[in-house]
Amino acid sequence: MKSRLDEQTIALRVAREFKDGMVINLGYGMPGACANLIPEGRTIYFHSENGMLGYGALGTDEEKDYELINASDQPVTRMPGMCFFDSAMSFDMIRGGHVDVVVLGAYQVSQKGDLANWGRPGRAATGMGGGMDLAAGCRQVIVMMLHTTKDGAPRIVRQCSFPLTARSCVNKVFTDIAVMDVTKDGLVLKEVAPEWTVQEVQALTEAPLIVAPDLKEIEL
Repeated sequence: MKSRLDEQTIALRVAREFKDGMVINLGYGMPGACANLIPEGRTIYFHSENGMLGYGALGTDEEKDYELINASDQPVTRMPGMCFFDSAMSFDMIRGGHVDVVVLGAYQVSQKGDLANWGRPGRAATGMGGGMDLAAGCRQVIVMMLHTTKDGAPRIVRQCSFPLTARSCVNKVFTDIAVMDVTKDGLVLKEVAPEWTVQEVQALTEAPLIVAPDLKEIEL
């Protein structure tokens, strides 16, 4: 079996998309790791739905301070100039289009960029949290996830079968074997993991893939 990228490596690749000065929200789960992998020399303002802007890298569990956690209950570190406010203002920022990028996990993404990331059959769900607002209000939506389920079923599908968070909202998808852009013509395969072929990626993807003319191996 071919090796796949681990979560830290996917996060490192996603973090390369962040431009200096961007306001970025990191969703629950895997996306949180991006906070620790910002390219040197770039200033990123991390935003959290529970009322923070400008926090730094994730803290350790030993350092956990319940007065300083993000919306995913992860401890974060202080940065000069970071600020705090109520969740109403935080969602005003999201709904007003002031967050440049959100990185979200997902159960499924469709070929049209539909997102399903808050509930799945047979598993209790506590609600979608800020996912719907983030998917609809942020300027760019990046999905970071494993390409298949533990049983090998595709997560990138023709049509989502799980409850939707938002329709046609996803711009880019980063998985443990590929990087894809969502376009009006469908999913464009831009990068593949080392030693993986287009045919092997397509075999694990229900939705049809359009191969980019400049397809390349994932670089870090």
